[in-house]
Amino acid sequence: MVRWRCRPAQQVVDEIKKKGGQAIARRFRSADPANGDKASRLRSSLRPRRHPGHNAGILRDKIFHRMSWSDWSDVIMVHLHGSFSMSRACATHFREQNSGSMIHMTSTSGLVGNFGQANYMREMGIVGLSRGIALDMQRFNVRSNCLRRSPGAA
Repeated sequence: MVRWRCRPAQQVVDEIKKKGGQAIARRFRSADPANGDKASRLRSSLRPRRHPGHNAGILRDKIFHRMSWSDWSDVIMVHLHGSFSMSRACATHFREQNSGSMIHMTSTSGLVGNFGQANYMREMGIVGLSRGIALDMQRFNVRSNCLRRSPGAA
């Protein structure tokens, strides 16, 4: 895991801590399942663990007939596989503590479509993943929701 601090992310962490909460900001490849486990262990320093969020994302904008397999798969890997990896890493702990809330980032652009972003429609996959997690985990008092970013928001 790369230890990294992004000024905007660190500002959010500072605001949360200022109000008495706990938060951390780190950067790593979210689609790698091993990093999901590392993130879960890192989060274990925060008690109680209730609201993991991840905001991994990349763009590979191209009009569809010029989009390469790499343009397609890179976006799906980071966004959709990353969402699964991070959520799965927390699921066991949430089940054991009988509570928690997973937060999945989506965007208006990915939900309604945008020129040159057929690969970005992975947002619908994240919505489906979040709904499936909510149904599977409700018996353990674990919620799963999507938070929609505004277009152009970082």
